Amino acid sequence: MFYRIINSLEESIIALLLAAMTLLVFVEVVLRFGFGQGLMWAQELTLHLSAWMVLFGASYGIKVGSHIGVDALVKVLPLTARRIVSGIAVLACLTYCGLFSKGAWVYLAKMYKIGIELDDMPVPKWIAHSILLIGMILMAIRLIILLWAIITGKADGFNLADEAKESMHLIQQAKAEADNGGDPA
Repeated sequence: MFYRIINSLEESIIALLLAAMTLLVFVEVVLRFGFGQGLMWAQELTLHLSAWMVLFGASYGIKVGSHIGVDALVKVLPLTARRIVSGIAVLACLTYCGLFSKGAWVYLAKMYKIGIELDDMPVPKWIAHSILLIGMILMAIRLIILLWAIITGKADGFNLADEAKESMHLIQQAKAEADNGGDPA
């Protein structure tokens, strides 16, 4: 239940951030080049929206396996060794998330204490930059789920994107289409 709520919320937020950022950039371009006017705060908001999207996306990428990894050596290891190495890698990632979260907490606490706002918008900086902590917590949750899957034998490592395999599939698909006279089979 908790996992489904996080998935749904994460996907919805990423879609909303992408739509908002796209619409904002479109409006800014039309105003700037069509009317010689612009929104003073648009660039800063676009920057923050993209940062939020990246950090939500990093967590989501762990879930769907869209991160690229260098795992040629790990793939040739026996299953038990592969699970051990993957577990160590997940623990290293969790350590990174913990260190980054601690730093983000200290930074956000200082921004809250001194009350600095963004340059072009009346938004407290600690709120705008809170994605640093939120993103790391979401990634840690995904990594803990992955670690549990490795421990229980449901996974043998990270579900990483395999660009070489995908490229070979695209080449084979293009050849098949060429052999069929351009019709996808």
